[in-house]
Amino acid sequence: MSKSLLNKTSKKFLEKYLNNASPTGFESEGQKIWLDYVTPFIDEYIVDNYGSVAGVINPKAKYKVVIEAHADEISWFVHYITGDGFIYLRRNGGSDHQIAPSKRVNIHTDNGIIEAVFGWPAIHTRHGGKEEGPSMKNICLDVGAKDKEEVLGMGIQIGDVITYQDELTMLNNRWYVGRALDNRIGGFIIAEVARLLHKNKVELPFGLYIVNAVQEEVGLRGAQMIADSIKPNVAIVTDVCHDTSTPKIDKIAQGDIKGGEGPCLPTGPAVQNNLLKLIKKAAKDNKIPFQNAAVSRATGTDTDAFAYSNGGVPSALISLPLRYMHTTVEAAHKDDIENVIKLIYESLLKIENNHDFRYLK
Repeated sequence: MSKSLLNKTSKKFLEKYLNNASPTGFESEGQKIWLDYVTPFIDEYIVDNYGSVAGVINPKAKYKVVIEAHADEISWFVHYITGDGFIYLRRNGGSDHQIAPSKRVNIHTDNGIIEAVFGWPAIHTRHGGKEEGPSMKNICLDVGAKDKEEVLGMGIQIGDVITYQDELTMLNNRWYVGRALDNRIGGFIIAEVARLLHKNKVELPFGLYIVNAVQEEVGLRGAQMIADSIKPNVAIVTDVCHDTSTPKIDKIAQGDIKGGEGPCLPTGPAVQNNLLKLIKKAAKDNKIPFQNAAVSRATGTDTDAFAYSNGGVPSALISLPLRYMHTTVEAAHKDDIENVIKLIYESLLKIENNHDFRYLK
């Protein structure tokens, strides 16, 4: 790539934002960090009852364009405490039980964070032959307590939320690696679009709503709520998709997407074709590499929530290829991140006031 779009302040924000815990349903601390960063680039902001935030440029404009990502990360809940002090869990979103053993976690209690570990029997103590793998029935947390009473005395309650401790790192100076890139990297991307619009003194002919929505990981709930509130005319959503170039992924089932080769632009029923054409033209005109993909009934992202709201909103998805999704080592190529920023920015410049995306007129 040419010179980086990001500056030192951007990178500090990325690190702070990614390292903060923002579990589904408990996103407010991360939203504060995000809003503090974007405030200088917007005219006003909206916060709804469940914590979705929208930074607004040109709030008086009647024609409304949304760029959106989701703020939440997968996590766990304290579900059951045994008599001898071990903690069994429920998922909060699509947490992967198979990666849990030996991970360090934070339990978020009313009294602050309590550290814990996912224990697992030592290899010497397990039976040979076919072994029982990790499952929701056999993974549990150890907080170092002697019994249930001590666990409760530490301030841990049923329903406390649990997040992994892993933080953001860089791999080979190319790949950002950590937990929760799905999809706080998207929140970073749309914040950077806002910064660049402000830096370049762009005067948009429409109202722009930079939306960081909550609760995507449990069914696109935050996007559903704020779409009804904003009532946008257009929505461009960014989320992650699978980088299928790593081992053990079936490309016949999952498609052929490779990190470092550009954003992914899916085609599917929820994706409005004329908006997608505009985005692809923006990519070609500005020599931004992109990859194509096909989705079926739904994209599985907040795109669906916006598309099927308010009588139908022209919506499209710009996906960031991601390795090892829903693990603590999610990995995204830095060039892809910058190209998603650039593609959203350039697409906005092509949208006109009262732009009519209908197929038939």
